[in-house]
Amino acid sequence: MSRKEISGEKYGFPPHAIIPTEILECFCIDSFKNFGFSEDESKIITDVLLTSDKFGIESHGMQRISRYHKGIQKGLIKVDAVPEVIFETPVTAVLDAHDGMGQLVAYKAMNMAIEKAKKSGIAIVSVRNSNHYGIAGYYAKMASDEGLMGMSCTNSEAIMVPTFGKKAMLGSNPIAVAMPADPYPFLFDASTSVVTRGKLEMYNKAEKELPAGWALDAQGKPSKNAGEVLGNIVGKRGGGIVPLGGNEELTGSHKGYGYGMLCELFSSILSMGMTSNHTHVDGKGGTCHGFAAVNLEFFGNAEEIKKHLSVFLDELRNSPKADGKEKIYTHGEKEVLAIEKIKEQGIAVDVKTVYEMKQMSDYLGMDFEKYFGKIELDKEYHNFY
Repeated sequence: MSRKEISGEKYGFPPHAIIPTEILECFCIDSFKNFGFSEDESKIITDVLLTSDKFGIESHGMQRISRYHKGIQKGLIKVDAVPEVIFETPVTAVLDAHDGMGQLVAYKAMNMAIEKAKKSGIAIVSVRNSNHYGIAGYYAKMASDEGLMGMSCTNSEAIMVPTFGKKAMLGSNPIAVAMPADPYPFLFDASTSVVTRGKLEMYNKAEKELPAGWALDAQGKPSKNAGEVLGNIVGKRGGGIVPLGGNEELTGSHKGYGYGMLCELFSSILSMGMTSNHTHVDGKGGTCHGFAAVNLEFFGNAEEIKKHLSVFLDELRNSPKADGKEKIYTHGEKEVLAIEKIKEQGIAVDVKTVYEMKQMSDYLGMDFEKYFGKIELDKEYHNFY
């Protein structure tokens, strides 16, 4: 892949390399196998990562691979960890991930919730001592694919400043809910902070100013400096990202703050794990997750419930449009459209992320050119956060 084959700018960010999905899939699976994960484990991790990119959510796809590389290298993520069920009933369970890869324990936990819900109607599974697990929507969709309603949430390293505060105390704490519908399922997935840390990382790589109203500096004042905010988060120096609704009650800040707390209840509180403000301290990740599955058959005729939702979603899409707007989307629709586009065009990967992939392959002793051909990156792309 020469410099000439790198695409133009996307959303004002630096150039992206357009890479066929199957090549990225092969590279990721081989990379995680080289880290010591089994073939099946590597496929699960890769599927979660690339599903994010296929959905058009660049911040949680290949962009994150360097984070996992560093986490494994530093011992934050333990490759040989085996999740342990430490409490269980017919409708609940608590798992200890023992510092393992977040995607693997999350996949196990949601499958447990699905099987319990099929038998008992509803199930909730909570996880402690884990790591970053990718996009929440992946796990909610697992339940939807089985004909159930699914919910997934997680806490994370503290990046969200509570309303009226100036120190990050909660994570981005995303929550996702999915439910079967036609012509495609309902799938809502969003952080409870105004943006995620991954979005700040993208702006930092691009050396772009943050939009107003996203972040605060160490003194609790608005900041547009992505590098400074990220540095303050890692260094626990104060500041961070504001909740959905900004940092004032007038704009609804307390609502995003409250939704973030809901994620803590299902993840860190039920599991007796670390709340966001205690994660990622002294070489310990400690991330916690929450999962739920609901069997529609325990509320009546599952197909009729699915049709009921489908009708409402159709009514939403066909409701009157605001002036100058051509389309109203329902949650999950843009992801379906993104998948179709990426099937044809491939996945757009930030050039700096490509360089991180090269660094990782060198660390693992892999032949980078075997997957991507000869790559030439300008010196300007070699030095970034």
